[in-house]
Amino acid sequence: MINYNGEILPSDNNLSSSNRAFLYGDGVFETLKIVNNTILFLEDHYFRLMASMRIVRMKIPNNFTLENLEAQILNLAKAQNCENSARVRFTVFRNDGGFYLPNTNSVSFQIQVFPLENALYSFSDAHYEVDLYKDFYIAKQLLSTIKTTNKMINITGSIFAEENDLQNCILLNNDKNVVEALNGNLFMLLGTKLITPPISEGCLNGIMRKQILQIAKKVESIEVIEEVISPFDLQKADELFITNVISGIQPITKYRKKEYKTDLAKEILTNLNALI
Repeated sequence: MINYNGEILPSDNNLSSSNRAFLYGDGVFETLKIVNNTILFLEDHYFRLMASMRIVRMKIPNNFTLENLEAQILNLAKAQNCENSARVRFTVFRNDGGFYLPNTNSVSFQIQVFPLENALYSFSDAHYEVDLYKDFYIAKQLLSTIKTTNKMINITGSIFAEENDLQNCILLNNDKNVVEALNGNLFMLLGTKLITPPISEGCLNGIMRKQILQIAKKVESIEVIEEVISPFDLQKADELFITNVISGIQPITKYRKKEYKTDLAKEILTNLNALI
């Protein structure tokens, strides 16, 4: 089932062939997690969605209140009996009409909910190898910091990773600096410094990134810094890990010939589960 503009419909209810998200990537979305009938970090997701819609000049409907969107999501989760643990995709797209220039800036929305096996975040230090993806680069601009329905770099990078027996890839910007992973923000432990690229480098303004920054600042003997990371820094690091709302923290165990510890990632994940 899906929620389309507040109405719960069968999932085979197809969108219009003139849908602008399909034709032009004219849409934004949020990926959220439900635990025990509660949407994690809801306010952060809501304000990022509102900011994203403003950035791409969509008209925000009067009924797009935090309370209403929360109810729309939870109603669908309840209808699908997965309100205890679920993954949510909330997509907003500009209404049909026009070519590059839309006929209207009004929007519609669609919600999809998928059950998850585990409510809390689990830790895995199984083999997880990454490498750089250098076919395309992320632009250092505001659009790169939000979740739009144009994710071609992430798609082609995921194909590259599969073809090369990698579990993920690291994306670079036009300055050839490290930005993020294919599916989340990147953190690097170098000595006693936990470093992640600043938003100005073009990385996603991640919801889990924000939580990890707050949690890590409370860890003794660790200095948390937002600064530029070069590919050369990766091979000097003690730990690398990826963060997103669905997985929590995914440690990287190998980059090229370098293998990494996972101690800090495990400690922060324990604190994250305690938080939720």
